[in-house]
Amino acid sequence: MRRAGKVVREVLELVRSVVKPGATTLDLENAAVVRLKELGVKAAFKGYHGFPCVLCTSVNSEVVHGIPSAQRVLKSGDIVSVDFGAVVDGYFGDAAITVPVGEIDDRAARLLKVTEASLHAGIAAVKPGATLGDVGAAVQGVVEAEGFSVVRDFVGHGIGVHMHEDPQVPNFGMRGHGMKLKAGMVIAIEPMVNAGKPEVQVLGDGWTAVASDGSMSAHFEHTVAVTPTGARVLTE
Repeated sequence: MRRAGKVVREVLELVRSVVKPGATTLDLENAAVVRLKELGVKAAFKGYHGFPCVLCTSVNSEVVHGIPSAQRVLKSGDIVSVDFGAVVDGYFGDAAITVPVGEIDDRAARLLKVTEASLHAGIAAVKPGATLGDVGAAVQGVVEAEGFSVVRDFVGHGIGVHMHEDPQVPNFGMRGHGMKLKAGMVIAIEPMVNAGKPEVQVLGDGWTAVASDGSMSAHFEHTVAVTPTGARVLTE
């Protein structure tokens, strides 16, 4: 899983370098496809329940599962969330980043900073004996303290020999509640945070989820192993 995680990080950092005003989300997709071919590695998302691409690219108010398109041109002030998974020797890795396009305003910059900080707070809560509620509460606390909202409709997940495994890993919860973590588990923690209200709706393409109030949304994710001494991030 660490090898899969390294591939995920390498592809995401390559895609980050392609993000600029004037690029299309299909440009990001094509860069990822070329690198995957060079590495001889299979993408996790393409074909999963019929999803057509290797990346999910979600711009501004799009929360998750955006489909790359030659018609979607990035402009300065946008933010684009890129979610990517890979499978190496039968084991999966999954991570997401949200990248600023050119110069973004202060509120968007704060949204990115807070969302990433909430992910790290969730990771810091991971240890044997901690509960999923501890992880979710850690994420939620960071987000809501800054006046933003945690999306409820989509959550993190277990991961291993399948892309999505039990348990579900909510980005909200109550400390001490939920399944207890134990060494050997691997989970994907992935806060999706709206600048406005938490509600989302899915567009007519059947995939792209957007913030119902049109507010910007950010998404960060790591694949995290539970070890006897705490969390080990596999997608750093």
